[in-house]
Amino acid sequence: MKFTSRPATTPTPLRRTRRPLAGFTLAEVMMAATVMAFSISGSIVVMQAGFKSIDNARNTTLASQIIQSEMERIRLLPWNKPTGSTDNEKAISTLPASKELVLSTIFPPGTTTTTMNSRFTAIRTCADTAGKVGEMKDITITVSWTGVDGKTHTRTTTGNYCKDGLYDYYYTLATPAS
Repeated sequence: MKFTSRPATTPTPLRRTRRPLAGFTLAEVMMAATVMAFSISGSIVVMQAGFKSIDNARNTTLASQIIQSEMERIRLLPWNKPTGSTDNEKAISTLPASKELVLSTIFPPGTTTTTMNSRFTAIRTCADTAGKVGEMKDITITVSWTGVDGKTHTRTTTGNYCKDGLYDYYYTLATPAS
């Protein structure tokens, strides 16, 4: 048997096909930029609303503390002025009808009352309870402030104070049987 050699063949080079260049079209880039702009601006709006809520919660807490401090201070006052006292602020029965409170007198020295004085306005009103003149007072504390949103916020509390003490406020209209 005779072997014949085959002629050596050289491999044919692979034909390169033309592929489109990889990348994004201008329309795709503009669409992505628009989506990003909306999502970033939406995040900023949500953060602003969150900061307003935090500011409102913080100021509401401070207003509540101002109200509570003044109510507790008044609760410790006697009904009538102590003998020899000339200060109307030393007795519940002689409190003025309306007075703007100075916050530095409510809070102890060393607290940051300068910030509170510039931000908060506290007004105390005092009136006789209807039908109980000379026996019971309605004392209302109103605290107002302007938030970071520029809106004025207000918190109000009213307490009733009796001449003969904390638990002596039950009044009856019935006359005792004879």
